[in-house]
Amino acid sequence: MKKWVKFSLAGVIVAILAVLVAVGVIKSKEYAPSAEATRVARQATQTTREYTYFKGDADKTAVVFYPGALVAPDSYSIWAAQLARQGHSVYLMHFPLDLAVLAGNRATAVPKSVRQNYVIGGHSLGGVMASRYVAKHQTKGLKGVFFLASYPDEKGRLDTSRLPVLSVTGSRDGVLNWQNYRQNRRYLPKNTRYLTIKGGNHGGFGSYGHQKGDHHATVSNASQQRQISTVLIDWLK
Repeated sequence: MKKWVKFSLAGVIVAILAVLVAVGVIKSKEYAPSAEATRVARQATQTTREYTYFKGDADKTAVVFYPGALVAPDSYSIWAAQLARQGHSVYLMHFPLDLAVLAGNRATAVPKSVRQNYVIGGHSLGGVMASRYVAKHQTKGLKGVFFLASYPDEKGRLDTSRLPVLSVTGSRDGVLNWQNYRQNRRYLPKNTRYLTIKGGNHGGFGSYGHQKGDHHATVSNASQQRQISTVLIDWLK
Protein backbone atom coordinates (compact mmCIF):
# COMPACT_ATOMS: atom_id res chain seq x y z
CA MET A 1 0.00 0.00 0.00
CA LYS A 2 2.81 2.41 0.91
CA LYS A 3 4.53 1.69 -2.41
CA TRP A 4 1.25 2.37 -4.26
CA VAL A 5 0.90 5.72 -2.48
CA LYS A 6 4.46 6.65 -3.42
CA PHE A 7 3.80 5.83 -7.07
CA SER A 8 0.55 7.84 -6.99
CA LEU A 9 2.27 10.88 -5.50
CA ALA A 10 5.05 10.60 -8.06
CA GLY A 11 2.45 10.49 -10.83
CA VAL A 12 0.71 13.59 -9.50
CA ILE A 13 4.01 15.47 -9.25
CA VAL A 14 4.96 14.49 -12.80
CA ALA A 15 1.54 15.61 -14.07
CA ILE A 16 1.85 18.96 -12.29
CA LEU A 17 5.33 19.51 -13.69
CA ALA A 18 4.09 18.63 -17.18
CA VAL A 19 1.28 21.19 -16.88
CA LEU A 20 3.69 23.86 -15.64
CA VAL A 21 6.06 23.17 -18.52
CA ALA A 22 3.17 23.33 -21.01
CA VAL A 23 1.97 26.63 -19.55
CA GLY A 24 5.49 28.01 -19.74
CA VAL A 25 5.80 26.99 -23.40
CA ILE A 26 2.45 28.56 -24.26
CA LYS A 27 3.26 31.81 -22.46
CA SER A 28 6.61 32.01 -24.24
CA LYS A 29 4.74 32.04 -27.55
CA GLU A 30 2.38 34.86 -26.55
CA TYR A 31 2.29 37.95 -28.74
CA ALA A 32 2.75 41.01 -26.53
CA PRO A 33 1.33 44.46 -27.34
CA SER A 34 3.52 47.04 -29.02
CA ALA A 35 4.81 49.99 -27.04
CA GLU A 36 2.07 52.20 -28.50
CA ALA A 37 -0.67 49.66 -27.73
CA THR A 38 0.66 49.34 -24.18
CA ARG A 39 0.62 53.12 -23.77
CA VAL A 40 -2.99 53.36 -24.98
CA ALA A 41 -4.06 50.43 -22.80
CA ARG A 42 -2.95 52.38 -19.73
CA GLN A 43 -5.70 54.88 -20.59
CA ALA A 44 -8.41 52.22 -20.30
CA THR A 45 -11.30 53.08 -17.99
CA GLN A 46 -11.07 49.78 -16.14
CA THR A 47 -9.06 46.56 -16.25
CA THR A 48 -10.32 43.44 -14.49
CA ARG A 49 -9.51 39.75 -14.62
CA GLU A 50 -12.14 39.34 -17.34
CA TYR A 51 -11.61 42.37 -19.59
CA THR A 52 -10.01 45.69 -20.45
CA TYR A 53 -12.74 48.32 -20.72
CA PHE A 54 -12.77 51.56 -22.71
CA LYS A 55 -15.80 53.67 -21.77
CA GLY A 56 -18.06 55.19 -24.40
CA ASP A 57 -21.60 56.60 -24.27
CA ALA A 58 -24.24 54.56 -22.45
CA ASP A 59 -26.80 55.02 -25.24
CA LYS A 60 -24.53 53.74 -28.04
CA THR A 61 -23.93 50.14 -29.04
CA ALA A 62 -21.07 48.55 -27.08
CA VAL A 63 -18.43 46.25 -28.57
CA VAL A 64 -17.35 42.96 -26.99
CA PHE A 65 -14.17 41.54 -28.50
CA TYR A 66 -12.42 38.15 -28.38
CA PRO A 67 -8.64 38.44 -29.16
CA GLY A 68 -6.78 36.03 -31.41
CA ALA A 69 -5.02 32.97 -30.01
CA LEU A 70 -1.96 33.78 -27.88
CA VAL A 71 -2.40 37.52 -28.46
CA ALA A 72 -2.48 39.71 -25.35
CA PRO A 73 -5.79 41.67 -25.17
CA ASP A 74 -4.06 45.04 -24.86
CA SER A 75 -2.71 44.52 -28.39
CA TYR A 76 -6.09 45.72 -29.66
CA SER A 77 -6.24 48.83 -27.49
CA ILE A 78 -5.44 51.32 -30.28
CA TRP A 79 -8.53 50.80 -32.40
CA ALA A 80 -10.57 50.08 -29.25
CA ALA A 81 -9.73 53.52 -27.87
CA GLN A 82 -10.61 55.09 -31.22
CA LEU A 83 -14.04 53.46 -31.09
CA ALA A 84 -14.55 54.66 -27.51
CA ARG A 85 -13.80 58.24 -28.55
CA GLN A 86 -16.69 57.91 -31.00
CA GLY A 87 -18.98 56.82 -28.18
CA HIS A 88 -18.81 53.02 -28.40
CA SER A 89 -17.71 51.28 -25.22
CA VAL A 90 -15.28 48.43 -25.92
CA TYR A 91 -14.59 45.34 -23.84
CA LEU A 92 -11.40 43.49 -24.77
CA MET A 93 -11.99 40.11 -23.17
CA HIS A 94 -9.28 38.25 -21.24
CA PHE A 95 -8.83 34.47 -21.44
CA PRO A 96 -6.75 31.83 -19.67
CA LEU A 97 -3.38 31.58 -21.46
CA ASP A 98 -4.79 34.07 -24.02
CA LEU A 99 -6.84 31.30 -25.63
CA ALA A 100 -10.53 32.04 -26.14
CA VAL A 101 -11.19 28.33 -26.65
CA LEU A 102 -10.57 27.84 -22.89
CA ALA A 103 -13.44 30.14 -21.85
CA GLY A 104 -15.80 30.59 -24.78
CA ASN A 105 -18.59 32.06 -22.65
CA ARG A 106 -16.41 34.82 -21.21
CA ALA A 107 -18.70 37.49 -22.75
CA THR A 108 -21.15 36.78 -19.93
CA ALA A 109 -18.69 38.63 -17.66
CA VAL A 110 -19.71 41.89 -19.36
CA PRO A 111 -22.36 43.70 -17.27
CA LYS A 112 -25.94 42.69 -18.15
CA SER A 113 -26.87 46.32 -18.70
CA VAL A 114 -24.25 46.51 -21.48
CA ARG A 115 -25.53 43.31 -23.07
CA GLN A 116 -28.85 45.03 -23.73
CA ASN A 117 -27.24 46.77 -26.73
CA TYR A 118 -23.99 45.29 -28.03
CA VAL A 119 -22.18 43.57 -30.87
CA ILE A 120 -19.60 40.85 -30.49
CA GLY A 121 -16.65 39.90 -32.64
CA GLY A 122 -13.18 38.50 -32.68
CA HIS A 123 -9.86 38.20 -34.43
CA SER A 124 -8.72 34.88 -35.89
CA LEU A 125 -9.56 32.06 -33.41
CA GLY A 126 -11.29 34.69 -31.28
CA GLY A 127 -13.85 35.20 -34.04
CA VAL A 128 -14.57 31.48 -34.18
CA MET A 129 -15.24 31.40 -30.46
CA ALA A 130 -17.30 34.61 -30.56
CA SER A 131 -19.59 33.05 -33.17
CA ARG A 132 -19.95 29.92 -31.05
CA TYR A 133 -20.97 32.16 -28.16
CA VAL A 134 -23.59 33.83 -30.39
CA ALA A 135 -24.98 30.45 -31.46
CA LYS A 136 -25.83 29.80 -27.81
CA HIS A 137 -26.69 33.31 -26.63
CA GLN A 138 -28.78 35.09 -29.26
CA THR A 139 -30.77 37.67 -27.32
CA LYS A 140 -32.60 40.88 -28.19
CA GLY A 141 -29.66 42.88 -26.91
CA LEU A 142 -27.25 41.39 -29.44
CA LYS A 143 -27.20 43.66 -32.50
CA GLY A 144 -24.55 42.10 -34.74
CA VAL A 145 -21.41 39.98 -35.17
CA PHE A 146 -18.09 40.88 -36.77
CA PHE A 147 -15.03 38.91 -37.84
CA LEU A 148 -11.50 40.27 -38.22
CA ALA A 149 -9.45 37.83 -40.33
CA SER A 150 -11.79 35.11 -39.13
CA TYR A 151 -14.88 33.05 -39.89
CA PRO A 152 -17.41 30.84 -38.06
CA ASP A 153 -17.22 27.07 -37.96
CA GLU A 154 -20.20 24.73 -37.94
CA LYS A 155 -20.65 25.09 -34.16
CA GLY A 156 -20.98 28.84 -34.57
CA ARG A 157 -22.95 28.92 -37.81
CA LEU A 158 -24.98 32.06 -38.39
CA ASP A 159 -26.50 31.32 -41.80
CA THR A 160 -30.05 31.24 -40.42
CA SER A 161 -29.54 34.35 -38.29
CA ARG A 162 -30.99 37.75 -39.14
CA LEU A 163 -28.18 39.55 -37.35
CA PRO A 164 -26.03 41.99 -39.35
CA VAL A 165 -22.60 40.42 -39.91
CA LEU A 166 -19.34 42.05 -40.97
CA SER A 167 -16.28 40.20 -42.26
CA VAL A 168 -13.02 42.15 -42.60
CA THR A 169 -9.79 40.72 -44.01
CA GLY A 170 -6.38 42.03 -45.02
CA SER A 171 -5.11 41.48 -48.55
CA ARG A 172 -1.62 40.58 -47.24
CA ASP A 173 -2.81 38.08 -44.61
CA GLY A 174 -0.49 35.07 -44.56
CA VAL A 175 -1.95 33.40 -41.47
CA LEU A 176 -5.64 33.16 -42.34
CA ASN A 177 -6.57 29.83 -43.94
CA TRP A 178 -8.11 31.30 -47.07
CA GLN A 179 -9.53 27.99 -48.27
CA ASN A 180 -11.42 27.47 -45.02
CA TYR A 181 -12.43 31.13 -45.03
CA ARG A 182 -14.07 30.73 -48.44
CA GLN A 183 -15.66 27.38 -47.64
CA ASN A 184 -17.10 28.59 -44.34
CA ARG A 185 -18.94 31.46 -45.95
CA ARG A 186 -21.78 28.96 -46.07
CA TYR A 187 -22.15 29.50 -42.32
CA LEU A 188 -22.71 33.24 -42.74
CA PRO A 189 -25.96 35.06 -43.61
CA LYS A 190 -26.40 36.04 -47.26
CA ASN A 191 -26.43 39.72 -46.32
CA THR A 192 -22.98 39.55 -44.70
CA ARG A 193 -20.85 42.57 -45.54
CA TYR A 194 -17.33 41.72 -46.77
CA LEU A 195 -14.53 44.28 -46.71
CA THR A 196 -10.79 44.05 -47.41
CA ILE A 197 -8.07 46.30 -46.05
CA LYS A 198 -5.69 46.65 -48.97
CA GLY A 199 -2.13 45.98 -47.87
CA GLY A 200 -3.18 44.90 -44.39
CA ASN A 201 -1.99 41.66 -42.83
CA HIS A 202 -3.09 39.31 -40.03
CA GLY A 203 -1.08 40.83 -37.21
CA GLY A 204 -2.22 44.29 -38.24
CA PHE A 205 -5.67 43.69 -36.79
CA GLY A 206 -3.90 44.21 -33.50
CA SER A 207 -0.62 45.89 -32.69
CA TYR A 208 1.83 43.23 -31.56
CA GLY A 209 4.48 43.01 -34.24
CA HIS A 210 5.10 40.35 -36.85
CA GLN A 211 3.23 37.06 -36.48
CA LYS A 212 4.85 33.82 -37.60
CA GLY A 213 3.76 32.89 -41.12
CA ASP A 214 2.29 36.30 -41.89
CA HIS A 215 3.12 38.40 -44.95
CA HIS A 216 4.58 41.85 -44.48
CA ALA A 217 1.95 44.57 -44.70
CA THR A 218 2.28 47.31 -47.28
CA VAL A 219 0.45 49.76 -45.04
CA SER A 220 1.62 50.92 -41.62
CA ASN A 221 0.14 49.43 -38.48
CA ALA A 222 -1.18 52.87 -37.56
CA SER A 223 -2.99 53.03 -40.90
CA GLN A 224 -4.51 49.58 -40.46
CA GLN A 225 -5.66 50.49 -36.95
CA ARG A 226 -7.40 53.61 -38.29
CA GLN A 227 -9.04 51.63 -41.10
CA ILE A 228 -10.31 49.02 -38.65
CA SER A 229 -11.89 51.65 -36.42
CA THR A 230 -13.38 53.48 -39.43
CA VAL A 231 -14.91 50.29 -40.81
CA LEU A 232 -16.35 49.27 -37.45
CA ILE A 233 -17.74 52.72 -36.68
CA ASP A 234 -19.39 52.88 -40.10
CA TRP A 235 -20.89 49.42 -39.60
CA LEU A 236 -22.11 50.27 -36.10
CA LYS A 237 -24.02 53.24 -37.49
